[in-house]
Amino acid sequence: MRTIPRALAIVAAIALLTSACGGGGSAPGGSASTKGASPSATQSGPPVRGNADLVIWTDDLKADAVRSVADGFAKQNGISVAVQVIATDLQPNFVTANTAGNGPDVLVGAHDWIGNLVQNGAIDPLQLTPEQLSGYGDVAVRATTYKDKLYGLPFGVEALALYRNLDVVPNAPTTLDDAFAAGEAAQKAGKVESAFNLQQGELGDAYHMEPLYTSMGGVLFGKDAAGNYDPAQLGVGQPGSIAAAKKISELGEGGRKILRRSVSGDNSIALFASGKAAFLVSGPWALRDVKAGGIKYAIQPVPGFAGAAPAKPFSGVQAFFVASKAKNKAFAQEFVTAGVNNAKAMTTLFQGTQLPPAMTSVRTSVAAANPDLEVFGRASEAGDPMPSLPQMSAVWEPLGKAYAAIIGGADPVATMQGAGKTIADAIAK
Repeated sequence: MRTIPRALAIVAAIALLTSACGGGGSAPGGSASTKGASPSATQSGPPVRGNADLVIWTDDLKADAVRSVADGFAKQNGISVAVQVIATDLQPNFVTANTAGNGPDVLVGAHDWIGNLVQNGAIDPLQLTPEQLSGYGDVAVRATTYKDKLYGLPFGVEALALYRNLDVVPNAPTTLDDAFAAGEAAQKAGKVESAFNLQQGELGDAYHMEPLYTSMGGVLFGKDAAGNYDPAQLGVGQPGSIAAAKKISELGEGGRKILRRSVSGDNSIALFASGKAAFLVSGPWALRDVKAGGIKYAIQPVPGFAGAAPAKPFSGVQAFFVASKAKNKAFAQEFVTAGVNNAKAMTTLFQGTQLPPAMTSVRTSVAAANPDLEVFGRASEAGDPMPSLPQMSAVWEPLGKAYAAIIGGADPVATMQGAGKTIADAIAK
């Protein structure tokens, strides 16, 4: 979630990749599995599928946890399983390999890939009943459902929350206004260099700005009668987004200087972890650095502005998908809907990934020993799933650039309206 701009490039490349391999494409290189084992194949390109009964593709951060679950399933069912690591560009490599018939049976990845994967015919719906899904958090199920069909089995959730430096701000703010005021006071007293770290950088960052944007009434896409995001209802450039733009302008470099382009993905977490910032807006991925920094900290869901709507960060969900061209779909469906869909497997995945569990019983069982991660679980439930619409690829860059420009002093109304037009034109193509 820290690299949304890079994800943009990946999504944009998928159409080119799939059209290029329409007639078959070259077979990716890699390794195969032996009976009952789940070796990893980490390399620059996608591995050869090999002869394993069940092949799973994931990234290096989740590989060990996925392998633990897969090994148990393999032994229980007397089959061979290969867990293969795709070090970079997992989504486009999967689409290309699946189209060519060289891909895995199961993919592990982010829920916001679903729209593009469905558009490319790359994944199948899962065979789970509403009763079987009742043990998962509502936001996780909504995130993995696309056009009224469940495409992913959720296992971990994440969202932005508000980190607080307890040495300079001992009391939890109830609104963003309280946080800004406390951060400014600490900065003016010389206790910190930065009042409030919300990464933007020179190109902006629409992901990290979302809590502020939504609290002021901004939406990216409206929803249809069934509650699904509707790409025809673009909210960028509309009144809610204009109100958000004006507020961001007030907080920017030409106003209170709380939001600054000098705070980026390169330094936002490090400044807070070293005690040089009063607040930080970030996700669970920042926990390791913050703890290593040795500062006293607290975490809470991001509050909204005083008198405004609640802040709604993007909720992200990690999930298991069944490939549409899986060589062994029966094994793939059984692994995802039964081998992963149980408390033991979900606990293993939590222990290995340190993502707040999507299964509510597991989340409850680990909450007391993991209070920080429980905050992120609550933040996720309070947020909205990141739209998995393919049209989101047209949103990230123009909206991020608009935020950066507004923070830098550009006219907020004209800039946000211009971003809306740019996005609408791209969607219409």
